[in-house]
Amino acid sequence: MPKPDSKPQTARSDDRGSKRPVREGFANPRQHGVRDSGHPARESFATRGQGGERDRNRSAREGFAAAPGGASRRSDERPARGGFVPAAGNRASAQGGATRERGSRAQSAATARPARERVFRADSAESLEVGHLIVVTIKRIGINGEGVGYFRKKAVFVPGALTGEIVKARVAKIEPNYIQATLAEIETPSPDRVQPFCALYDQCGGCQMQHMSYEAQLRAKQEHVREAFARYAGLEQPPIRPILGMDNPLGYRNKASLQVGLADKDRLVTGLYSPNSHKLVDISGCPIQDPAINAVMEGVKRALKEVRVPVYHEKTRQGLLRTVVARVSRLTGKVQLTLVTSSRELPGKLVLIRHLRRELPQVVGISQNVNPGRTPLVFGEETIHLWGQEQLEEKLGSVKFSLSPRSFFQLNPIQTVKLYDAVKEAAALTGSERVVDAYCGSGTIGLWLAPQAKEIRGIELVPEAVEDACRNALASGADNATFHVGRAEKLLPAWVRDGFRPDVLVVDPPRTGCDDALLAAALEVKPERFVYVSCNPSTLAKDCAKLIAGGYRLEWIQPVDMFPHTSHVECCVLLVRK
Repeated sequence: MPKPDSKPQTARSDDRGSKRPVREGFANPRQHGVRDSGHPARESFATRGQGGERDRNRSAREGFAAAPGGASRRSDERPARGGFVPAAGNRASAQGGATRERGSRAQSAATARPARERVFRADSAESLEVGHLIVVTIKRIGINGEGVGYFRKKAVFVPGALTGEIVKARVAKIEPNYIQATLAEIETPSPDRVQPFCALYDQCGGCQMQHMSYEAQLRAKQEHVREAFARYAGLEQPPIRPILGMDNPLGYRNKASLQVGLADKDRLVTGLYSPNSHKLVDISGCPIQDPAINAVMEGVKRALKEVRVPVYHEKTRQGLLRTVVARVSRLTGKVQLTLVTSSRELPGKLVLIRHLRRELPQVVGISQNVNPGRTPLVFGEETIHLWGQEQLEEKLGSVKFSLSPRSFFQLNPIQTVKLYDAVKEAAALTGSERVVDAYCGSGTIGLWLAPQAKEIRGIELVPEAVEDACRNALASGADNATFHVGRAEKLLPAWVRDGFRPDVLVVDPPRTGCDDALLAAALEVKPERFVYVSCNPSTLAKDCAKLIAGGYRLEWIQPVDMFPHTSHVECCVLLVRK
C-alpha cells in the first residue's frame, strides 16, 4: 500500500537521538569473546524502523532506518534499538556457517581480554547500579532481536545474546520494570550462534539477527507471534502455522532509501545512521539489497561528486540533498531513481541528470521529491518528474504494476507471492464474492484476488496510490476492480447503505494497526471473512482480540519471513464470523 515513505528515527522502536558514549548492547569481537568458543560475542540490532514507505508508521515494516537520532518506545516490550536491513558477505555465512578463519581470529581476540572483573551478586535487583557486571541466563529472544533474561526476577535485555546462553552483561540503564545491559562475555554459547556475515553489522544498525542461524531466526519469529497472541489476545495456544522462510535470504530488497551525508568533511556517503548516534554509515555493497540497488547508489555518489550538489545537514538545516531512493524492477531489471531535497530549487539540475544518465544506463526514470520539513517521513508531498519514465513497470505473478516514486510496493517480491497466496487462501473466493481491500495502496492485494472475485473495491488515503491502482487494474485487465480515495471507516458504511455489502474484508494497515473506527465499521458491516495482513504481531493480536470479542473466530495465523536477518515478521490471519 503506497503511502508516503517514512524513515525511522530510532533507537529502533521504531518505525522509521540521542548520542551514546559507547555502543550499547555491542560485544566487539576484538574486545570480547565467547568462552571456549571460536565465535566472538556480537550485538544484535533492535528495530530502528527500517526505511518505511508506507506511511509514518509503516516504515518499520521495511526494515530500514533512515534518520539520525533518538530512541522511541514500543508499547509491547521496551525501548527499541536501531536497525534496518543491510550487510555484506557470502551465502554460506548467511545460512549460519562461521568460517574457521574468522573463528580463529575471534578466539585469539578472546584470549587477549583483560583480567576477570568481579561479578556483582545481590539478593535483590534494587541494589544494582549502572556499570555493574551481572550473570544472566537468556530465556528467550525479544521483539527487537535482543536476548531476554532475568536478574533477581527483573527482566534484563541483552542485545547480542541468544536463548540458552549464560552471559556476563554490564548494566547500562535501570528502569522500574527492566534493565538494559550490554554483552560483556558469553560463558556458555548457543549452538545457534554464527559469525555475522556483514563487516558493518556492528555499525550500520540494520540487521538484528545476523549472529543467529537462519533456522533459529525463523523459530524466534514464530515464537514472537505466539507470545503476542498469548499476551494481547489471551490465546495460549493460537492456531499458528509454520513460518514461511526463504531458500536464499540474501539480495531480497528491491528498494533502498538512504540518507546522504559527508564523512571526513568531503567524502560523500549514502547510508544509514548508526543506532543512537548521528554517525552516518556507508553501506555500499549491502548483501541484503538487490545488487542493482548497490550499483546505482555507487553511480549516484560518483555523479553527485562531479556536480557537487549541497548535502543537507540535519542539525543546521542547511544544504539541499537529503535522501536517495532507488527501486529496481524484478520484471525488467530497470531502476527508478528519486532524489529527495529540502527545497524545490535544484541548481545544476540538467548537468546532474546528464551525469546520472551517463553513469547509470539502467535508470529509466529520475524524479525529485521535495521534503522541506523536520519530519520522520522520507518523502514530502510534492514530486517533480525530471527525466524518463514516470512509473516503473513491475509484475507479481500475472498482475502488472506501474509504480510512481511514492507508491508502496512490498520490498521482498519472492516472499510477497507467498504472503498474497495466503491471503488468497484465506479469502476462499469462488467467483461470487464482493471484496473490499482497505489500506489498498497501489492495489496489489486487490488485484491479486480479482481473477477469483465478483467485484473488488479498494480504499486508500493517498491519491497517487489510487491513480497507480487504477492504472494497474487497467494493465492487468481487472475490469471488476475499482479504487477509491478515502477512509474505509466512512466509505464502508456508506456502501452498505447503498446496497453493497462485502463478503470479504482485507486489511493491510501500518504498524500501528487498524484504526478503531475501521474495526467498529467492520463489526457493523459484518463481512463473512476478515483477512488481516500485518507487519506487527503486537498490534495484530490486539486488533484480533477486538474482532473476536465482536463475534469473529480466529481460524489460523500464517507468519511469513519478509525480512530475513531482521526481527520483523509479517502475518496473514483469517477470522470468520461466528
